[in-house]
Amino acid sequence: MSASKVMAASTTPTPNSLSVHHSPNPCHDLPALTGEVAVALSGGADSTALLLAAQGAYPGRVRAIHVNHQIQSAATAFEQQCQHMCAQRGIPLHVVRINVERGPRQSLEAQARVARYRALAQAAQEQGIATILLAQHAQDQLETVLIALSRGAGLPGLSGMAPTFKRHGVQFVRPILHVNDADLRQWLDDEGVGYIHDPSNDDQQFTRNRIRHQVSPALAAALPQMAAAAARSAQHIAQAQRLLNDLAALDAQHTGIPPQIKPLQTLPAERQSNVLRWWLAQTPDATPSSAQLSALMSQVSACTTRGHRIHLKVGSGHVVREGAHLSFVAKAPGA
Repeated sequence: MSASKVMAASTTPTPNSLSVHHSPNPCHDLPALTGEVAVALSGGADSTALLLAAQGAYPGRVRAIHVNHQIQSAATAFEQQCQHMCAQRGIPLHVVRINVERGPRQSLEAQARVARYRALAQAAQEQGIATILLAQHAQDQLETVLIALSRGAGLPGLSGMAPTFKRHGVQFVRPILHVNDADLRQWLDDEGVGYIHDPSNDDQQFTRNRIRHQVSPALAAALPQMAAAAARSAQHIAQAQRLLNDLAALDAQHTGIPPQIKPLQTLPAERQSNVLRWWLAQTPDATPSSAQLSALMSQVSACTTRGHRIHLKVGSGHVVREGAHLSFVAKAPGA
């Protein structure tokens, strides 16, 4: 990550900032938060509308953080749009420029996402910011759920993007997952607020963009409330997953952590599967595929002798038997 800079925004009101709003910002219903609040600002419509809503909801406590990935030719234009908008509105802007390198078997998009969250968290910690707001909306959530469905995901995937989560020691909040993207853009256009279009969103080599341009319009035409309904379904699924996590925590008191094999064998298959997934989820890169989990459960069931060996590929490492219990062995660095 390269050095970052803070733009001290002008506090001089502009004519647009003094205009009378004819309709409320669709993002206006924001949660009560304490401390300094930052909005991850890309310069696009979604984060622009969220930033303006946050400025009204948390007066005197809002900053913007822009992460310049320096990947596409439009990156400079994004940064300049953020500078211009924040200067107009009197919002301090913190710009972080990062260099994204593609790792083995990882897409540039995935690497950029990891680097972006790290950069946002670091900037927040440097400035004493308690919460970062992210501008994913209802259409983003629908796309996420459809991608999960296409991959045969379980409840964690079908629950979509979490409304709140913590990463790198910083709290992230997605407060507009219920808001329609078209409503955001219409409000900005009505108010004369500028924003920039990300040309990478038009590149249909990416699954999400194909859904956005080919699938979502058809769904919206046939089922106009699909995005809002999917967002509600994702909330219900997330609640069900939390209950399963609670059950797994109770079962873990019986099996121990790491799981003891004999107590694990006394659980019904569904609860055994659930507690194994829950245990592995506590470790990075240990999430099992359905096939891996099925194989692991078969081995646990067959483990009735002292000499029975378990050594199965799970996630990026292996689950092995160590005496009376299971253990996850991570892949060695560079291996």
